[in-house]
Amino acid sequence: MNEEREPRLFAYEKLRVWNDARVLVGEVYALTRGFPKSELFGLAAQLNRAVVSVACNLAEGSARTSAKDQAHFSQLSYSSLMEVSCLLTICSDLKFIDNSLLSPLRTSLADLSARIHKLRHSQLSRSESSSSTRAQPA
Repeated sequence: MNEEREPRLFAYEKLRVWNDARVLVGEVYALTRGFPKSELFGLAAQLNRAVVSVACNLAEGSARTSAKDQAHFSQLSYSSLMEVSCLLTICSDLKFIDNSLLSPLRTSLADLSARIHKLRHSQLSRSESSSSTRAQPA
């Protein structure tokens, strides 16, 4: 009796927002492969690092035990996403990417941004409710 089991998932792997951030990483890496070689260690590297940071901060936050800490890492993820947005606009201004490629990416960024914001709001709400529960007299 050889049953195949699905591999265990870490908490972050169950998050739709993390999986969408992971997809964005692939899209951005594919895009930066077409950048001029002179940008390999410039904008391309900075853009790649920033987009990876979006997913990594969501993962790291999911491992935190307090909702307040989780919200902090969601904020870091959101901040990295804003860096990605800024860098993509600069890359478009410099003609490294065509507007036809930028437009769908900006739509993905906006969707992901809203979901990270909702996640953070939920985490902060949990943090506030657990704080008020602890603060009440016995």
